[in-house]
Amino acid sequence: MRALVADARPDLLELAADACGCDPFERLEDGTRYQQPAIFCASLAGWERARAEEPSVLAGHSLGEFAALTAAGALDELDALRIVALRGAVMDDAARQGPPGGMLALRTDPTAAAEIARRSGLAIANENSPDQIVLAGPLAALERAEEICRERGLRGVRLPVSGAFHSAAMTPAAVPLREALAQLPLRRPEIHVLSGMTAMPFTDPRAELVAALTRPVRWVAVLRALEWRGIERFVEAGPGRVLTKIVRRTVPNADAVTVDVAEGARA
Repeated sequence: MRALVADARPDLLELAADACGCDPFERLEDGTRYQQPAIFCASLAGWERARAEEPSVLAGHSLGEFAALTAAGALDELDALRIVALRGAVMDDAARQGPPGGMLALRTDPTAAAEIARRSGLAIANENSPDQIVLAGPLAALERAEEICRERGLRGVRLPVSGAFHSAAMTPAAVPLREALAQLPLRRPEIHVLSGMTAMPFTDPRAELVAALTRPVRWVAVLRALEWRGIERFVEAGPGRVLTKIVRRTVPNADAVTVDVAEGARA
């Protein structure tokens, strides 16, 4: 990610260090308080390359909502970077305050995932694709869910995260994020941005970004909404290609590519 940012938006390296009090790219293994600003910067760097696609609508998965709103002109880049650094810090604090928690990705359908969540005492955190649901909650509950998966021959993968994100465990992070967003100037977005929580265009970004801390990412609904709008080409501007794979599984007739592929096709 550092190389991506250094190439497309080198100015963000110093700004990120100022916002975090250190270089977040050098501390990615220390958790979400450093990962979030680093990913945000990498997403803006990717957007610098993807904007030539002239998108008609934007969407972001979890943290990606901040990058999408910034790309759309609703948030100032520096303001958004500072808020993202705060978000990472307060989410990390919330994870440390409560019982140790985490997240478990299941390769199964939503109905089966909901039953496993109910039986194990977990929350549905991400509805990523028709066959991938992520659960979040205390470690003991995750272990119960893994046992159920083994009994049913299902695949469950523990995610390398430091907390039970998009669940009630993040409630302590809501107040400081709400207070910070209340001071943040917002502009009318130049491009429609869909909320990952409602799959509809943002109407009250401050409230919706706070609520998303403890609510599931309804990414399947977002992709379906984009398909309904007639979107046929999806370009992933953030680092990696996880979302590109998810789009292909959810909207199989769509043209889904990473920004690298899109840029190469234009060259």
